[in-house]
Amino acid sequence: MTEVGNTEFAQRFDRAFAPIHAAVEAGRIPGGVLGIIDRDGNRMARAVGSAQKIPVMRPMFADTWFDLASLTKVIFTTPRILALAEAGTIDLDAPLISLLPDLRQYGATAWERRVTFRQCLGHQTPFPAVEPIYTYGRDPDLLRAFILQREWRAGPPVYSDINFILLGFALERLTGQTIRAMDAGPGFAFSAAPDQAAATEDCTWRHRVLSGEVHDDNCSALEGAGHAGLFGTAGSILDFAEGLLAGTGAAERSITLMRTPLSATRTHGWERPYDGWSGGELCSPGTIGHTGFTGTGLWIDFENGRAWTLLTNRIHPTRHFDSGIAVLRQTVGDLVNRA
Repeated sequence: MTEVGNTEFAQRFDRAFAPIHAAVEAGRIPGGVLGIIDRDGNRMARAVGSAQKIPVMRPMFADTWFDLASLTKVIFTTPRILALAEAGTIDLDAPLISLLPDLRQYGATAWERRVTFRQCLGHQTPFPAVEPIYTYGRDPDLLRAFILQREWRAGPPVYSDINFILLGFALERLTGQTIRAMDAGPGFAFSAAPDQAAATEDCTWRHRVLSGEVHDDNCSALEGAGHAGLFGTAGSILDFAEGLLAGTGAAERSITLMRTPLSATRTHGWERPYDGWSGGELCSPGTIGHTGFTGTGLWIDFENGRAWTLLTNRIHPTRHFDSGIAVLRQTVGDLVNRA
């Protein structure tokens, strides 16, 4: 347990932590960690429950490593794309083919060749919501070529991992490195020691309980991608959030773009409050947040100077179970922000 804060802050934390403890006691989730920080320097993180239940039992700790899943999009990929835009290396309104000229290279008029960096950041493209890329093979180079050359079925704009997979490809082209060879950032990594990580699923594809290796099937097959694969702790996530709250974690223009709406539900990379969103009803309109499939989430309320992360292993040992994570996230968010 890591706790530094005044009495009022501690009471707020205890109030928000209670439903996480109750969810563990009810068997809805194996375990969880809550972390909260504010601009006054108050900071707390606390764990409850189990990091793993099968084939061995391990307790959850405040410094347990988590597969952050889609938090990779906002902690790793988005800041790097926005930094490149800040430096003038890329134009957010330019098409991806300015860095990925081989995207649908055999279809000169293909719609995929008109998709821009900004559209990918805001999930405003026609790419499908879900695609089991890993079922087409396990050769990461072949899968990259497949993604770039496939004639994708077009539909209405939806949240799609394909957007950030392609942004990840752009980062790889610019650096000449695979994502897993890149610096994951302070306190983050692309894997974790199995005995120090929260276990995820008993994977029917890889035939083992996953712990410390990426859960996302497409990221695993690609051996690193821009949409998933980052690991971190509550502490590293709070450090990241603290930097954005203080205006030191990224360039001012990049932070502004993270907060700038691109649609009713999204900014550049992040989600923004809407009816029924994961951060609850009591955060300010200036809040940004994101969730991860494995049971993770981060929300940053700039107006109230507060950020919180809820990390759970809700898919351990299986995703095919109603953990109640959506309601838990909203409940915790409202308790964090209640006056």
